[in-house]
This record gives sequence, structure tokens and C-alpha cells, in this order.
Amino acid sequence: MIRIGLLLSVLAGPLWADTVVAARTIPAQTTIMPSDVLLNNRDIPGGVTELNDVVGMEARVALFAGRPIRPGDIGLPAIVERNQIIPLLYQQNGLLITTEGRALGRAGPGDRIRVMNISSRSTVTAQIGADGAAYVAR
Repeated sequence: MIRIGLLLSVLAGPLWADTVVAARTIPAQTTIMPSDVLLNNRDIPGGVTELNDVVGMEARVALFAGRPIRPGDIGLPAIVERNQIIPLLYQQNGLLITTEGRALGRAGPGDRIRVMNISSRSTVTAQIGADGAAYVAR
């Protein structure tokens, strides 16, 4: 029993790792370049630890110089802009319904946003595909 307690106390201790921080202030909706980030030897819980996980992504919020970058602060670059007309698809059990929708937000692949069906003016929540279409169901 003592060995298990010792093992748990060792595992519960902090793990030290480098944290990715912004080298300069990066405005929201900006693609992050290699020169925009640095690896800092501080351990910041919840911070991104790999430069490759950040470079090429888009800042979802303003990232301030010297502050850690957290996974929720970044995402895939947006492929759909607010008010853009995009294909709106419902696909389930062999049935495919396609119409046009107006994006009510900005989004990248995999993001869920609200989309207004242009013909019915009803609003649905859809997931943006890699092709830029909004999928209500798959």
C-alpha cells in the first residue's frame, strides 16, 4: 500500500515541459508564422508544448507577446466568412438535400456555426466541411 501511495505522489507532481508563447502580439484572425512564436522553458499548465501544433494555425483571439498559447486560442484557418453564401447539405440514410445558406459566422473545417437557409429563412446549426460546405447531418 505504501508503494502505491508513493507512486501516486510521484505521478501527481508537475511535469516540466516547454510552452509555446507569442513572440509578438498577434491579432485575431491572423495565420501564425514560425517567426510569431517562441518556445519558452516555463511550464504553464494548459499551454501548447509543440511549435508544430501552432504554426499554420489561425489565432482565434488576440495573442499577446510573452503569453502562453492555449489550444482554444488557435484553430484551423477559416474557409467560410460571415455572410458568405455556402452550400447547405442534409445527408442521412442515402437522402441528400442541398440548398444555399448564408453563414452567420466565420469558421474553419470542423467548426460548428449557425447557417440561415436562404429559401426558408430558417436557421440551423451546421458543421463546416473541408470543402467549405455546411453539413446539417451526415
